Amino acid sequence: MDSGVASRPITDMEAYREQLTHFIYQSGLLMKPVFDLAKKAPQRLVYAEGEDERVLHAVQVVVDEGLARPILIGRPTVVEHRIQTLGLRIRAGEHFELVNPESDPRYRAYWMEYHGLMERSGVTPEYARREMRRHNTLIGAMLIRMGAADAMLCGTNSQPSNHLRYTREVLGLRPGASIFAAMNILLMSEQPLFICDTHVNLDPTAEQVAEMTLLAAEEVRRFGITPKVALLSHSNFGSFDDASARKMSRARELLEHLAPELEVEGEMHGDAAISEKLRLQIFPNSRLKGAANLLIMPNLDAANISFNLLKIIAGEGITIGPILLGTAKSVHILTPTATVRRIVNMSALAVAGVKTH
Repeated sequence: MDSGVASRPITDMEAYREQLTHFIYQSGLLMKPVFDLAKKAPQRLVYAEGEDERVLHAVQVVVDEGLARPILIGRPTVVEHRIQTLGLRIRAGEHFELVNPESDPRYRAYWMEYHGLMERSGVTPEYARREMRRHNTLIGAMLIRMGAADAMLCGTNSQPSNHLRYTREVLGLRPGASIFAAMNILLMSEQPLFICDTHVNLDPTAEQVAEMTLLAAEEVRRFGITPKVALLSHSNFGSFDDASARKMSRARELLEHLAPELEVEGEMHGDAAISEKLRLQIFPNSRLKGAANLLIMPNLDAANISFNLLKIIAGEGITIGPILLGTAKSVHILTPTATVRRIVNMSALAVAGVKTH
């Protein structure tokens, strides 16, 4: 496993810490301000899949670096056995809080709260009781709602739909937002590349494209980077007149009105987004200067396919995300392919995001 975390007793602590620091920052200087912010104010971070070995490795790093105050959801016997098997040093009650989904004194209060939220959406008391035992993400969301936690990571062992559902039902959207969206970051050799929406909206409207662009641009700024936005399409500045091309062109018009300070251009091809020389040959009056660093795709297929191809071909597989945008609380839904390094990075991001939610 590419974890970078010690799995046997540590004899040289200084060497171990140097190795640990290298492990954390091999995702580049991009994450350094995020780690610094997390360390200044560690928050209570729920790991919904607390029994996952990758999560346990990541929690060891998080504890050693003081990035968060971890809360793991999992069966105590399973968690303790896996910690021992992996040779980790973290211990429940000392380094992290452990929430047993099969037996927690808050169970009744939580299922009743969930039922109260959802009783007019077909959720019966029996269904609420059952769901609160079965779904760790629901438990984690309730921990945040009831003030027992500040942020959550979930999604390492299943597809995003249920995780997104419970996040929406229990925690909701941030004020002013009407959609969730997901953004991934590729660590390229020249600069980081942000891609949206990789996981949530199948075929967003022009208004939704504009909204997710504003949410994504705000997140890009958190990394100390000025967003340069390209609205991508099969059409290049009006070369096609169809619904998809018109949608992206309309999104640009909306953004020029909603955020006139934002450097955004489109609709355009992917190569024109990256190559200023090519773009100026096609459209000399482009508002976008230099290479775009935030690529907004016309639909979920385009975003997800592009991201997964680029992460192998050009990004050496080093990614950050998915970053869930539009949430009322700091929650991020990972994917089953998440590595230990990605979980550590997302832990810091979730903690740093508490102040902005």
